[in-house]
Amino acid sequence: MGAYGLFLVNGLAVGAIYALSGVGLVILCRATGVLNLAYGAIGAAGAMIAWQLMQYGCPEAIGWLAAIGTATLLSLAYGRLIAPHLSFREPVVRAVATLGFAIMILSLMNFSWVEAPRRLTLATDAIGLSILGMRVTGTRLIALLAAVLVTLAVALFLAATQTGLRMRALANDRDLAAVLGVPVVSVETVAWGISGVIAGFSGMMFADLVRLNPTVLTFLVIPAVAAAIVGRLESLMLTLAGGLTIGVVESMATLIRPVAPFRAAAPFVVAALLMLWYQRHRRLTFAGRD
Repeated sequence: MGAYGLFLVNGLAVGAIYALSGVGLVILCRATGVLNLAYGAIGAAGAMIAWQLMQYGCPEAIGWLAAIGTATLLSLAYGRLIAPHLSFREPVVRAVATLGFAIMILSLMNFSWVEAPRRLTLATDAIGLSILGMRVTGTRLIALLAAVLVTLAVALFLAATQTGLRMRALANDRDLAAVLGVPVVSVETVAWGISGVIAGFSGMMFADLVRLNPTVLTFLVIPAVAAAIVGRLESLMLTLAGGLTIGVVESMATLIRPVAPFRAAAPFVVAALLMLWYQRHRRLTFAGRD
């Protein structure tokens, strides 16, 4: 398969991280109505702290725990201390508020870690399998497997557990769910916690596969949002497919010389084309949607 196979495998691995991040955004948005634009910054903070601990000589397992723990704490802190005060504001206001949180986290990271070349190397980079004559590292395999398993696990959680049922109730009608006795704050706390765990894991994987840089990791939220848009902020399976597609398109575009400089636009292109496809049977009039 040559170069095409290598770029395809790399695209699937990176796309799996986009998909994972998109799933983290979707489950939070379905339960709370918040599109968390601080998602990338939360994962970045976890990855940077994990890298720092590993530089001090801590085992990799401690780094993983620190990354996931830091991301979860940041997500829960926002979800419990800030988000409830904005729960009755417009969706765009709640999204912009998370953007402010992202800028705050990014500023603290840039203050703590000056701009310098860094690399996060995981133990799974040293192991791998030979598939169709190509060596695929364990990290890439784990990324792809994790994307599929987490998506299925979250879908099962929403469909088969009482908390998942309550999350779906909140997504349908928050006020009515509260009247019917759904513990809104507790359910939303679970959603923020799950999203934080996924953010911490995604940040570590993305830092290894792409680049360990606070700004680059913070902007992971862009393809994640694009993947979530592909899933209409509702469908986990479409979000998974969208993330993988964006990753493959972005990677394969590198091989096309005229397109290569614009490959970073892949999330926008894929999301825009899917949005146009979703609207194909609708017609706009001067009075509104017909």
